[in-house]
Amino acid sequence: MMNTSEYQDNSSVHGYEDCGINHSMVNVVVPSLYFLLFVPGLMLNVTVMWILLPLRTESTFLVYLKNLVAADLLMTLTLPIRAASRLPSASLGLRAFTCRFASTLFYYCMGISIVLMGLISLDRFFKVVQPYGRLLGQNLLFGRTVSIATWTVMLGAVALPNVILTSETPSVSSHNLCIDMKTEVGKDFQKAVILVLNLLFWVMLVVIGFCYTCIARVVVQSYRSSGSTNEEVKRKIKMKVFLVLGVFLVCFTPYFIVQVPYTQMQVENKQDCTSESMKVAKDFTLWLAATQICLDPLIYFFLCRSFREQLSNLQIVRRLTT
Repeated sequence: MMNTSEYQDNSSVHGYEDCGINHSMVNVVVPSLYFLLFVPGLMLNVTVMWILLPLRTESTFLVYLKNLVAADLLMTLTLPIRAASRLPSASLGLRAFTCRFASTLFYYCMGISIVLMGLISLDRFFKVVQPYGRLLGQNLLFGRTVSIATWTVMLGAVALPNVILTSETPSVSSHNLCIDMKTEVGKDFQKAVILVLNLLFWVMLVVIGFCYTCIARVVVQSYRSSGSTNEEVKRKIKMKVFLVLGVFLVCFTPYFIVQVPYTQMQVENKQDCTSESMKVAKDFTLWLAATQICLDPLIYFFLCRSFREQLSNLQIVRRLTT
């Protein structure tokens, strides 16, 4: 997951023209998609942070939400740098800076977001099985400790080593710039980190799926017991229950399916049509993963009552002052 090569000189791949891939088009479309994502992502996350920060942190849920928006905002700020570095006219210095720092921060924030979504799911699960907050997972100190530990462990075990081990002098003729900037230890470290983070993703997917399956069962039983036949309420309940799972599946699953085989081909320096196709797939699934910065605000709005109330208050104030 961390800092895989994003800068291939595809014209150096023997016979790539026969693969049916228009690399010139890809190298224009991918940066354009990142630029287009940056504007709404920045507006949404700045607005969300402006609303969330003044709220009193009285629950683990709010702790996780505030940490999630911080990760999303940091990821958003890396997008224009990553996009600019993908342009054909990008300088070698910009590309090298992106390999070592901007992409590392991007993947670091992605990993944080994955963990936080799992924690949010566990928090909602605890809320259903023990609504009065007596479990350790519902303790405010526990939530803050886990959040700090997540940032610290990911920084010390993944991000900083990646920056340190991406230290080789880049070359204009480099075929895989980011990989070629890594030391031999750095290449082995990358493979290990990718496997660990992929395992983390699938574990979080199982956790989220389990939590929301249990929550759905409890909610459906409660809904049936009430004798309600309101279909609109039923749809809203389903949306709230499966919102986190839906965002998680849509954004991250395609990328993590592609990432492991792509990285293996990359480290082995394979240059054939399969590796070229995998690179294009990785580029677009990684952009899809980045779209979480625009989808996560849905979680804040639909699952956090205090967020909705604060947003409503701001709207009322705006109307009174206009």
